[in-house]
Amino acid sequence: MIAHLNGTVAGVGLDGAVIEVGGVGLRVQCTPDTLARLKPGEQALVATSLVVREDSLTLFGFANDDERNVFELLQTASGVGPRLALAMVAVHSPDALRRAVAAEDVKALTMVPGIGNKVAQRIILELKDRLGSPSDLGPGIGAAPSRRAAPSWRDQVMTGLVNLGWSARDAEAAVAAVEAEAMEADGQAPDVATALRAALRKLSKS
Repeated sequence: MIAHLNGTVAGVGLDGAVIEVGGVGLRVQCTPDTLARLKPGEQALVATSLVVREDSLTLFGFANDDERNVFELLQTASGVGPRLALAMVAVHSPDALRRAVAAEDVKALTMVPGIGNKVAQRIILELKDRLGSPSDLGPGIGAAPSRRAAPSWRDQVMTGLVNLGWSARDAEAAVAAVEAEAMEADGQAPDVATALRAALRKLSKS
């Protein structure tokens, strides 16, 4: 198993990045939040999970080990593959997922595109005693610090929403609403993860 990559960010795309390690460029698929932390030309340490299929080898990247571990555990639930698990980690932090499962909060889980009531209930049933308890101690060792998003945060959130299954029109409307609220609140652009979750809340109510 490839547990992490430690190298230079060679490029960042809409849904993944290329990290050069020992002269080899490795492509990793990441959540918008993780992508927002990667800058071309800079060093990066990314926790990874390798998903092996008969016709493909896909490397998924995460901001820290906790996200990676939750991503892998989510896939042990019936009907949850790597794409859906990645969407869950994109929408909810690991502790938010732990709280949702512990509280049997079906509504929170169904905020993730692709998860209906039946799948949410199955996740709760199968993972309730396995995800662990939420940490109230804040980020621990290996957790990436939060930071302001790059000027392209709108594009990153738009891409994240479309990749999660929403139409470009709905995604654009949600991003515009989130931006308006952020400007009214403090006049600053939100970070990508916060904006993505706010947009998903709006889309789930529409």
